[in-house]
Amino acid sequence: MGLEKILSVAGKPGLYKLITQTRTGFVAESLLDGKKISVGLRSNVSVLSEIAIYTLDEELPLRDVFLKIQEKENGEKTSVSHKDEKIKLEEYFFDVLPNYDEDRVYTSDIKKIIQWYNLLVENDLADFSKEETKDTEKK
Repeated sequence: MGLEKILSVAGKPGLYKLITQTRTGFVAESLLDGKKISVGLRSNVSVLSEIAIYTLDEELPLRDVFLKIQEKENGEKTSVSHKDEKIKLEEYFFDVLPNYDEDRVYTSDIKKIIQWYNLLVENDLADFSKEETKDTEKK
């Protein structure tokens, strides 16, 4: 399953897997506890494939950031927790992405990225390289 089917819903913790669309929105399953929720069209929802991280040169797709974390951690969960201190999180993220824009990427963003990556690894959804080849085939 690609990042195109993984969602972040504002006001709800963790990530959600898109199950099906309905007339009034869609049904999603939590990657944290497996519970299904109904999400209306008015809810603020972000698809992970559409999220990018600011760097000093460009906006880097979240998939590429996850790939860099995956390379650093050899496919395992991160060596830091999203609950660690600000300085530890920033040092870790600087190791992963040395040219990230420190003025526009906040600690809260780094926490989310680390938490999301770990959730995807726990749920065996961390195959980011395969999705990239699909994108290049489309072009």
